[in-house]
Amino acid sequence: MTACAIEPAAEHEDDDEPRTVCTITADGSYAARLALDGDCWFPERWTLDGPEPYAVPLPAHQPEEPGTEVQPMGDGRVLIRRPTDGRHVFSLLYPTGPGTGELLLGAVQCPDEGTRLRMLPPAPGGDKAYALAVGRRSSAVWLVAGGAFGPEHVAEVPGRCSGGVWLDRGGRILALDRERGGRTKAVVVDLERGGEVSPLLQIADDSDDRLLLADPDSGLLLIRSDAPSPGQERLGWGVLGSTLPVRFPECLRVPDCAVTPFAIQPGQVLTPESCGVALRIDGPVGSWVGAWRPAERRVRHLPAPEGWLAGAGLWTREGVLQLPYTTSAVPCGVARWEAPQRGAGLDSNCSYRRAGATSHDGAAPAQQDDPAPTEPPSPPEAPAATRPVPLQQAPLGGLVTK
Repeated sequence: MTACAIEPAAEHEDDDEPRTVCTITADGSYAARLALDGDCWFPERWTLDGPEPYAVPLPAHQPEEPGTEVQPMGDGRVLIRRPTDGRHVFSLLYPTGPGTGELLLGAVQCPDEGTRLRMLPPAPGGDKAYALAVGRRSSAVWLVAGGAFGPEHVAEVPGRCSGGVWLDRGGRILALDRERGGRTKAVVVDLERGGEVSPLLQIADDSDDRLLLADPDSGLLLIRSDAPSPGQERLGWGVLGSTLPVRFPECLRVPDCAVTPFAIQPGQVLTPESCGVALRIDGPVGSWVGAWRPAERRVRHLPAPEGWLAGAGLWTREGVLQLPYTTSAVPCGVARWEAPQRGAGLDSNCSYRRAGATSHDGAAPAQQDDPAPTEPPSPPEAPAATRPVPLQQAPLGGLVTK
């Protein structure tokens, strides 16, 4: 069992940089990040479900230390993790007029220097939050917010785990990428059955198969595996509970670039191949956004909005991609791109609509469109040399349509 226990709060540690990513709740209502004021880091909550996004700073009595992590909750509070001397202290932050209120939840102690703890992605529902403590031989899942008596140990998974993807709308079924015996395979952890573990991905016996993203409505899965090209990982897709093989489209291979999916369009219950998928593409000249559907053989390449909080965003059910950004003129903004209907030309509708808080001088930023990007040619999808093995059967098929 991973050596972690509930302990009181203590001082901070300083072995990591602050987490600068922007995290969004599962329903898209709130976001949270660590913002920078001069040389000082402080938590900031974004409200995204109103007519215009706005940010609320939640500074503590002193700047946040390296290693701090924040996550928005469904009620507008912000969960903060502060590491200190082998302990990870959890509190809920909320605005109280001109100040910041703080509710201490407790701490998880990880005295083993080889154990690393981090937050898992926001759980559906927004009333609970989980963390993953990875030890030398096993990984522990902790309920760190939403429990009855502070942090609770809820599951122990043999092997070293990474990733973390929710497969249902109830926050019960969690997928993790488990390294064991020199191979990494995605497994399922049932948090309501004592952390029962079952296999999810088994594309080939000697392949590394990781789950990157999943949509509970359609069952669409985004997968990274070296099964089709040993020694070289490819991005592919499959459907939870399907007997069809995982597919690895050629269009998702961008030369000299890293392609990472970060959002899937929800609500497409019976048509997973029509779901919009947002991609973060990192190359030698910077980062930009890709938009793709499994039914299409090309990726639409979009310029990233100025100040984009790279890798953050969400789709609406109607097919609008929302990308949070911050600039000196717009400290809290969202750029919106509406996906063309299936079959529309690649260069159609490749501009953003913007919504954001007023600038620091009180002037509302003018709405402007980004120029339509030039679509780089993509070869048609080539058939794989060897047919990948289908997703391994797991007791999850009934969850796809619930």
